[in-house]
Amino acid sequence: MAPSGRRRVVLARYARSERLFSACYLWAFASLTASPPARAYYDRHRSLGKSHNQALRALANRLVGILHGCLRHGQTYDESVAWPVEARAVA
Repeated sequence: MAPSGRRRVVLARYARSERLFSACYLWAFASLTASPPARAYYDRHRSLGKSHNQALRALANRLVGILHGCLRHGQTYDESVAWPVEARAVA
């Protein structure tokens, strides 16, 4: 219950780096044509009823996870290791 004579509204706050978000979005979009397993991952999300933007965000999140794994383990990017399920589906 609000105090007498005053109202208080709390809205969700989105805290993110717009530059980083834009870079990841463009990275995901470019990977659709450059990487068949990334395209398969995107298409799978689209077939589940996700919008273009939702599927692209999911792909961007996956790419960031792959990058994190490469940096953490000191390994170079290998598409067959990064996308084992999608690589088999494409082949």
